[in-house]
Amino acid sequence: MPATIIDSAIFGGIFSTDAMRVVWSDENRTRKYLDIERALARVQGRLGIIPQDAADEIIANCVFEKIDMARLREQTERIGYPVLGVVSQLNALCRDKLGEYCHWGATTQDITDTATVLQIREALALVESDLAGMSAALAALARRHRDTPMVGRSNLQQAVPVTFGYKVAGLLAAVERHRERLAQLRPRVLMGEFAGAAGTLASLEHGAMETQAALMAELGLAQPLIAWHTVRDTIAEVGCFLGLVGGTLGKLSMDVKLMMQTEVGEVYEPFAPGRGSSSTMPQKRNPISSCYIHAGISVLRQHAASLLDAMVADHERSTGPWEIEWIVLPEAFCLLAGALRQARFVLEGLEVDAPRMRANLDMTNGLVVSEAVMMGLGRHIGREYAHDLVYDICREAIRQNRPLLDLLAENAEITRHLNRAQLAELCDPARYLGQSGVMVDRVLGSLRPA
Repeated sequence: MPATIIDSAIFGGIFSTDAMRVVWSDENRTRKYLDIERALARVQGRLGIIPQDAADEIIANCVFEKIDMARLREQTERIGYPVLGVVSQLNALCRDKLGEYCHWGATTQDITDTATVLQIREALALVESDLAGMSAALAALARRHRDTPMVGRSNLQQAVPVTFGYKVAGLLAAVERHRERLAQLRPRVLMGEFAGAAGTLASLEHGAMETQAALMAELGLAQPLIAWHTVRDTIAEVGCFLGLVGGTLGKLSMDVKLMMQTEVGEVYEPFAPGRGSSSTMPQKRNPISSCYIHAGISVLRQHAASLLDAMVADHERSTGPWEIEWIVLPEAFCLLAGALRQARFVLEGLEVDAPRMRANLDMTNGLVVSEAVMMGLGRHIGREYAHDLVYDICREAIRQNRPLLDLLAENAEITRHLNRAQLAELCDPARYLGQSGVMVDRVLGSLRPA
């Protein structure tokens, strides 16, 4: 009976995805154990380290359907590790005691760590696909709204005008950096483990390094320079990467939530009948996906910290830190998959209200462009003095609830240098967008291939 939000029959499709759950399932983990034992037998048979008929027999029985999962659970609870249970069952399946050559020279952690790396490889492929999808959706929004003016906000207050394309392109640049990080970390992280009890491969008198190299080639993984049983930086790097991606998704969800506020109303999550409605307030349209993203990535960040904690391992084989990874790594990937799914849903159907963005720019009667006025006037009377003068006029505009332009045009000191038409240009938010468009174009020009 599912007991977690990730495996919930009700919430499972909200906080994770079926594809990511498959990657981290007991069944897939066990298949990976069998893949590694099969590859090891094949390599060692070829190298003459074990008899070829033993290798053939082991290979023939490395079939998931032959594993009794109920018995494996019982064996794991008794032994403490599932790998020994798998090896025991394989041994029993093989004829003439040929199964005794299964797992030759390996230790439990070799198989467990290598299986985890194989799962990470599959999981990262899913993350990569979602990041590419996010990038495409963000790029489309950035192009469409390259020149759509809106309020830029600082400390939740109106600051200066920007464009919605600029806002989106900032997130797009972050997603592209994540895609670059993913490409860079793969060679470091996708590295198998075959090192024996304390990492020295003393269990194989001959052909130890040849076995290790050939095994990694069979599995498509990098060969380690040295055992990493208790040196866990690569696994922690994966956790930190997941946390970084989650942080960007959190930024997206935060901005969408704030922009969906009734008083702001600049963007909306995609509409579906009944989605985001309240049981008591029919008018509501809640930011459902953004809320789920926020919750998921908040837990994900704690999992990243746990994986850093798991680096603090003792001696050559650890007592406890290793098992932290078993708990949090699958959950971290599953939570990120759910957040990525929600983010793509939001971005691919985001409703953008450009007229409302313009109305919000105009709601302060021109105060949002006070910096533009200050800079334009500063050329004539000095920036600091212009700041103080415009500051006082802004306070008066607020007090009188009048357009800033009118009060500027009534000030004789200002009109000695700038006439009303010139002041009107300075007070047009659409004329004070800086290099927003240029920066959008730069980001769009830097996109990685899909």
